Amino acid sequence: MTKEGNQNENKAEKKLKKEVKETKVNKRTKEIVEVSPEKNLDNTAKKSKKRFFEKGDKKPQKRRAVETEEKSQSKPKRTTKRRSEIKVDSEYDFGFKKGKLKIIPLGGLEEIGKNITVFEYEDEMILVDCGLEFPEDNMLGVDMVIPDVTYLERNQDKLKGLVITHGHEDHIGSIPYVLKKVDMPIYATKLACGLIKNKLEEVAGGGGRERGGEHKLVRKTKLIEVMPGETINFGKIRVEFIRSSHSIPDSVMLAIKTPVGTVLHTGDFKIDYTPIDGQVMDFGRIAELGNQGILALMSDSTNSERKGYTMSESTVGDVFEKLFQNCTKRIVVATFASNVHRVQQILNSAVKHNRKVAVCGRSMINMIETATSLGYIQVPEKTFIDIDMIKNYNDDQLVIITTGSQGEAMSALTRMASGEHRKVVITPNDLIIISATPIPGNEKLVSKVIDDLMQIGAEVVYSALEDVHVSGHACQEEQKLILALAKPKYFIPVHGEYRQLKAHAETAEEMGIPKENIFMMKNGRIIEMNQNEAKLAGAVPSGKILVDGLGVGDVGNIVLRDRQHLSQDGLIIIVMTMDGASGSIVSGPDVISRGFVYVRESENLMDDVKRQIREEVQKFEDKNITDWSTIKSTLKDSLREYIFQKTKRNPMILPIIMEI
Repeated sequence: MTKEGNQNENKAEKKLKKEVKETKVNKRTKEIVEVSPEKNLDNTAKKSKKRFFEKGDKKPQKRRAVETEEKSQSKPKRTTKRRSEIKVDSEYDFGFKKGKLKIIPLGGLEEIGKNITVFEYEDEMILVDCGLEFPEDNMLGVDMVIPDVTYLERNQDKLKGLVITHGHEDHIGSIPYVLKKVDMPIYATKLACGLIKNKLEEVAGGGGRERGGEHKLVRKTKLIEVMPGETINFGKIRVEFIRSSHSIPDSVMLAIKTPVGTVLHTGDFKIDYTPIDGQVMDFGRIAELGNQGILALMSDSTNSERKGYTMSESTVGDVFEKLFQNCTKRIVVATFASNVHRVQQILNSAVKHNRKVAVCGRSMINMIETATSLGYIQVPEKTFIDIDMIKNYNDDQLVIITTGSQGEAMSALTRMASGEHRKVVITPNDLIIISATPIPGNEKLVSKVIDDLMQIGAEVVYSALEDVHVSGHACQEEQKLILALAKPKYFIPVHGEYRQLKAHAETAEEMGIPKENIFMMKNGRIIEMNQNEAKLAGAVPSGKILVDGLGVGDVGNIVLRDRQHLSQDGLIIIVMTMDGASGSIVSGPDVISRGFVYVRESENLMDDVKRQIREEVQKFEDKNITDWSTIKSTLKDSLREYIFQKTKRNPMILPIIMEI
């Protein structure tokens, strides 16, 4: 090579080194981290300073992170790159042998809710979402269902952080409980951060709130705010936040980048070309990633059985405007507390028609307070009034926003419908708008509330009559668009019951993804993949942990079975005192019935039961049996058979024997 050629080559190498990020090894943590060029660091610092320097402040605010414990590990690096600066996955040259990426859903499959997924590459692991599930009808007394995180506890040393797609309960609801088991920083967008912080401040199992309440996690949790377009570097795993659309602001998709390829996790999404906040999904970035090559797509399956498109949220605003116009009645609107865009549209119509707004329901109050303080709900001053002040205004001057769109037993709207609400009394001069569709399983509850409201004489508008609700989830044509943009090698449908996952898999197959590259996963199953192959590889512990009041996991199948037994057939308690030596009855037996029969109207049956007990005890005495456990067991079996013959009922029988 000539001298001139060597000079040109050296110049090219120097230029390349300026453009490409350097890497170095952290001596203390043995982690490989990126080091940005000096110029980029200066720019990042300037941007960060501007971001956290609020208008009117004389000095920068502290970084939006809740930190109460000093961490020995170095922080993951955050970068916000222009598209021209983004490099494909070939930039990963860490000097180690590439392994396989493990994807492990711990919840969210074959169910609605409890979304939580582990992404693991060699010695690093991140968690995507950490939601709860609302209890099923047969889970009597249970408040919520959270995921089993045994696998996280066993791999605490690998866990680098929790990444949140959006602020709905089925994606953040379990965080306070999981943080008691494992320690990890949380990365979320602005509104999700605010809602998570509220949850960490809540008193577990109670109705009130207090700082550092029962959960006591606010001060020891790193809660780090990120923006769409930012990338968090955890080492071998990087996560890019991509703006998405859903029924709550600040929803994001996640591009999870590893040395073996990129996984695109959609979170919950819909395609809304006219969103209320004007923030359209970043289709360009999804397409760019698709062109670079996406290894796997994990996509929301909630509406995968519905053809066509989901309507835009803005269409609901047009319906509200029609209903508010020329209405002289008091307007009561029930909707999901988490649907911030819906609340904003209600407020817009109320302001336009000079109505004051009162808010009812704890979750709705908390959500509106948080969203307003963070700037996601904008409303003129003095629009809101306290619920106690509604009596000072005429009906045509009021709007009440409330919870209870699902007919929950203790919700505000349900109590209004039954006449049990202490501050709001429904009258024939009320227009009730239920701006939601019943969640599967809640249809009867919602119908009962509507019937009760109509019997009072109120006018009720619901989704069957007007378009007062649109879904926050994509239908088939929207799912096809994401599949077309992403062009994934492998496809994993998530967030849905089995029939919904199957429908989404069929859609993916129609879009040209080979059937062998589509994986119908189950909670706890492991899928391993690299550029060349993907396969199922064993399973990890997973399941449902039931939360009842302050008890977490102390209610299991046996307890639920007993509760169901009691609810269906009632209880009989047998109380008697026996001589420890002879085994004869000294006092009793007394028979107490709860939920079985009314004793005063069933005296003959109670006398027959007592007679049966005495006969059984006499048999024990004749056989010289004094073992209390044997006596109790035999009594239960004998009485169960006798009572069933007499009544065709099977109550729970509880013998109590006292010895003297």
